[in-house]
Amino acid sequence: MKKSHPKALPFLFFSEMWERFGYYLMIGIFTLYLKDTVNGFSMTEAEASDLYGTFIAFVFLTPFIGGLLADRVLGYRRSITMGGIMMGIGYCLMSVHSLPMLYLSMSLVILGNGFFKPNISTLLGNLYNNEKYKDKKDEGYNIFYMGINIGAFVCNFFGAALYNMIGWGAAFIAAGIGMFIGIIIFWFGTKHFKHVDVIKEKSESDLPLWKIFAAVLLPSIVFGLIGYFLPEPLVGSHSTDAFLFGCIPVVVFYGRLYVKSPKEEKKPIAAMLAIFSVVILFWAVFKQNGSTLNTWADRYTDREVPNVVVPMLSQLKLVDESNVYAKDTFVVMDKQFRVADKEKMEMTYPPYFKNIEKSKLPKEGEGIKLINTNLFQSVNPFWVVALTPLVLAFFAFLRRKGREPSTPAKIAFGLTISALSCFIMVAGVYASQNGMIKSSAWWFISSYGVITIGELFLSPMGLSLVSKLSPPRLTALMMGGWFLATSIGNKLSGVLSSLWDGYENKANFFLVNSVLLGFAALMMFIMLKWLNKIFKEYT
Repeated sequence: MKKSHPKALPFLFFSEMWERFGYYLMIGIFTLYLKDTVNGFSMTEAEASDLYGTFIAFVFLTPFIGGLLADRVLGYRRSITMGGIMMGIGYCLMSVHSLPMLYLSMSLVILGNGFFKPNISTLLGNLYNNEKYKDKKDEGYNIFYMGINIGAFVCNFFGAALYNMIGWGAAFIAAGIGMFIGIIIFWFGTKHFKHVDVIKEKSESDLPLWKIFAAVLLPSIVFGLIGYFLPEPLVGSHSTDAFLFGCIPVVVFYGRLYVKSPKEEKKPIAAMLAIFSVVILFWAVFKQNGSTLNTWADRYTDREVPNVVVPMLSQLKLVDESNVYAKDTFVVMDKQFRVADKEKMEMTYPPYFKNIEKSKLPKEGEGIKLINTNLFQSVNPFWVVALTPLVLAFFAFLRRKGREPSTPAKIAFGLTISALSCFIMVAGVYASQNGMIKSSAWWFISSYGVITIGELFLSPMGLSLVSKLSPPRLTALMMGGWFLATSIGNKLSGVLSSLWDGYENKANFFLVNSVLLGFAALMMFIMLKWLNKIFKEYT
């Protein structure tokens, strides 16, 4: 890697790894914390999903602002440092059990990610603009992406152990410490990338910053308030309407950017905007990992720890022993046990016992040893780390044969593969009799193995594509456009997740996800000839 990639890559790799350690540790426990009736906020599934979707949507919306300010005023290193510090403080403040403090900490994470996320990706792309490394850009982003997922894989083990030993607060503080470690590593590598931290020269077609804030941010706030105060929600909830309405001026801004750009920039900008619009559906399905799929892992998946590994996992503090069975507190699957106040008990009773067969229930007053739910959040990053070398080797093989797909083609294939992953969960639903009995964890693990291949074809390729096609003066801003698409998809993931309880047959829920991804893949293949022509012309 030292000879074929820039020396700065390891520093950016490990900086992003630790940043993602903090973010995914927090995301892995976020909805579980919100729904916790003892030490959390006792939210329902719909309430937690809605807040989760809104949170991760805004996390990926603010890169529009962060990329703009980095391009024009702050530069990339300063923006990344500011963002990292804000995120680290935000994670630590989540340890304070208070609803106002929760919203304050979420706001810091949202703003911090806006300054950190698009600019570290842009900085990496700038390193590969050198002729020496230009043909390695896709590979560089794949390696960088693997760093993200090493952090995302490891963090959940720390989160589970700290939660089991101390509580939610300790896990959130660990997320903050991980973020601060990432910033320290970033600054150690400054000498290797400071030469590409260049504030872009102004162009006649560039709007002044004050006009952008006046024409985009102020209208976004106004539109968001209109959406929030509609008499009846149009899409799920008032917060969803507020977010989607607030996005309208930002989307209009990117449309104006295309219209006002010089003729030589129009085609690549049009290509990027077309791809942004399609990948929204990928994120709408994929980002259910912290909501719907977390619920599937928590309540429908067999998490009981095999006796042979109980001593080892207990020693590592990775066993949840808080689920104690009391048969007079709930109506279990076979309707044998009943209570007077079923609605109240549904909120406080450990939901894991709801769909266990009578013969497998523990004795009265006994606990059951379970794998922590948030450890299932490590399945996807495990597959990323395991499969990235294979995907890179596959593309290298095709490159030698002169048959490597273009970056847009990789994205189209990624959407197709992702659509197929949903059918594995459909099979898992039928195997578990629609959740009436526990599902094998292998359905969950296998589904994520397939969608991870799709992710590796799509997500790092998207970052690489933006870096390749963007006019130099707009790189961070267009990177913000990629994250805007991610943001809208993230919010839609919350909307889809909030519909979970309304599906009597859970297989239909996953079939809807498959149809959405299939439609996105079809759109990409329809546009592929046009996209490939632009890509060939401008890269």
